[in-house]
Amino acid sequence: MPMTTLELDRALKGLRLSGMTATLEVRALQVAQHELSFIDAFGALVQDELDRRKSRLLERRFALSGLPERKDLKDFDFSYNPRLPKRELLQLAALNFIDAKENALFIGTPGTGKSHIAKAIAQLAVARGYTVTYREAHTLIDDLHQARELNDKKQRSAFDNADLLVIDDLFLRKLPSTAGDALADLLMHRYEKHATLITTNRPIDDWGQTLGDVVLVAPLLDRLMHHGHLLKFEGKSWRLKHAAERLAKQNQTA
Repeated sequence: MPMTTLELDRALKGLRLSGMTATLEVRALQVAQHELSFIDAFGALVQDELDRRKSRLLERRFALSGLPERKDLKDFDFSYNPRLPKRELLQLAALNFIDAKENALFIGTPGTGKSHIAKAIAQLAVARGYTVTYREAHTLIDDLHQARELNDKKQRSAFDNADLLVIDDLFLRKLPSTAGDALADLLMHRYEKHATLITTNRPIDDWGQTLGDVVLVAPLLDRLMHHGHLLKFEGKSWRLKHAAERLAKQNQTA
């Protein structure tokens, strides 16, 4: 006995074929109106299911990455800051550095787009199927400390073994005295095994003083930059630009 549409819908839900369930009526209507043959409509239903699963997988990967927001390179106006290393940044966005297990350090003045581009590259990596872990530096240090105290091997593995680890805004906030050791240990675990991308406003010469351990900085940078890309961000601040635009709009409406 043939199934009714309601029974078929329930059966698809029972089989966890939510992509097919969502478009079943549309595909049935296309067959009834002779827009699609049965085989074409069935193929479309299968593709609907595959698309839904891919979308959900990407959403799970994005959630697991820890990225706080979605950033896209196409939304970044390189013309505003022509001094930025556009060619090198676009080469990194091809993600070959992840396969090569290389590192990248974005260093420069605030508001020049370091975090935007780092997040955009991380998002591209998520979409490509790489495992990605993103943390702001102060949060990373807290998470590393917690993983050690609780012996949380799963959490520690997310930092040690992610295909791409993004450490954002290093030194933006004051770090605890143990931060240098924690960073060095992490980079040692990842050295020549996985890619790491770090953004910071502080010049390298200041790292020793900021970490409170000048001796530690040399091996830390050695592991970071041995297979690494150092990209300097200079120029005008996006945040100041946006603040000026908001002020201009307020003056116009006043």
